[in-house]
Amino acid sequence: LPAALVAEIVDPDADDVDAWAIRHGLLIVDAGDVFQYEHTQARTLKPVSEASVPLLDSHNARIIAFRPDDGGLEHLAIIIGEPVTGTDKPVLARLHSECFTGDLLGSLRCDCGDQLRGAISEIANAGGGVLLYLAQEGRGIGLVNKLRAYELQDRGFDTMDANEQLGFDADERIYLPAAEMLRQLGFSAVRLMTNNPEKIAALSACGVEIVERVEHAFPANKHNEHYLKTKATRGGHLI
Repeated sequence: LPAALVAEIVDPDADDVDAWAIRHGLLIVDAGDVFQYEHTQARTLKPVSEASVPLLDSHNARIIAFRPDDGGLEHLAIIIGEPVTGTDKPVLARLHSECFTGDLLGSLRCDCGDQLRGAISEIANAGGGVLLYLAQEGRGIGLVNKLRAYELQDRGFDTMDANEQLGFDADERIYLPAAEMLRQLGFSAVRLMTNNPEKIAALSACGVEIVERVEHAFPANKHNEHYLKTKATRGGHLI
């Protein structure tokens, strides 16, 4: 969910689809609007709340919540330390897709929890930067589908094949929200903490200057070593 049922309209009185839909109490949605939905959400993001939130590895931190006009999912900007805005100096930044299992529960099936806490610590030690916590669980397929993908992985599929078996792309994430948040925060150039070349390319395509890639990798364990190997061999991750 959300889902749509698709059926061919064969009613001979449906030459004028708009009028036909009105007579039958149906909503007309242009296909182009559906395809542009995520882009529209990104363009309409606005900060809706902000608070100081001392963190374990950075007592000087604040969180800004961004929400689209339609009241959809919020993305969070975690400002750590005192990053400088409005200058030519690139900000140290990390784009982190939310991971309930890894970030909150400490799951060993991925490296997300290590990446999140490691990024906060590294940004704090550098004096300041920003971590964008993006509502893109499971490479954009959501928590429920991620658990379904885990079940498929237990049957022998790798993480990318599992997503595709469920009918998704291997990676459904988009980076327009991140680019829009950085723009509104006053950061036009970043030193990006990532091992994913596709993330660099996608964010660059959204108008953000990537001045430097900062390595961000953590040791594997017996539960996630195949996952990390798949990211390297099939996803091109530099780990």
